[in-house]
Amino acid sequence: MTSDMHAALAELRDGPLYRFADWPNPAVPNGRIGVYTVWHDDQLVYVGMAGRAIGSGGADSEAASGRLTGIRSRLASHASGRRSGDQFCVYVFDRLILATLSREQIDGAARGQLSLDGLTRQLIRHSLSYRFAFLQDAATTRAVEKQIQREGLVGEPPLFNPLRGAPQSDRMANDEGRLGEPAALWDPIG
Repeated sequence: MTSDMHAALAELRDGPLYRFADWPNPAVPNGRIGVYTVWHDDQLVYVGMAGRAIGSGGADSEAASGRLTGIRSRLASHASGRRSGDQFCVYVFDRLILATLSREQIDGAARGQLSLDGLTRQLIRHSLSYRFAFLQDAATTRAVEKQIQREGLVGEPPLFNPLRGAPQSDRMANDEGRLGEPAALWDPIG
């Protein structure tokens, strides 16, 4: 493992923790390749990477034109709560919100009176935080992401996207930050 990988793993485990509630975050520049981790208190929920197409110079022509790219684009998508095209938001809804919906909420969503994306956004912004680390190339970035999916950073792989065959927990964090059963999930309605 390279020194860049060790530094990224340390940053993703112990670096500054930013709340999705405070998005947009000026500390996240546009047009950078890297890895990010999503946390509920001290539980690793998800690991992802962004910016594969960005060269080692950092910003590409899209970033220079003002279009969001790289980690900034990916975290902005997650913070929005929109499930369409965002696998992380789908995981949040499917794993943390769906089982908590009442019959009235389901009926309201079916009638178009309740936004499921709005509930997803509310949970993300209320309960989740993230860390990020920049890397120089897609191969190293992918290797760091896979390492975390396989072994985690704090003893277990991420809740949502461990590698197949990685040791997994069927537990989820409740609103007090303790691991519990799915019925004791965070209150997305709040």
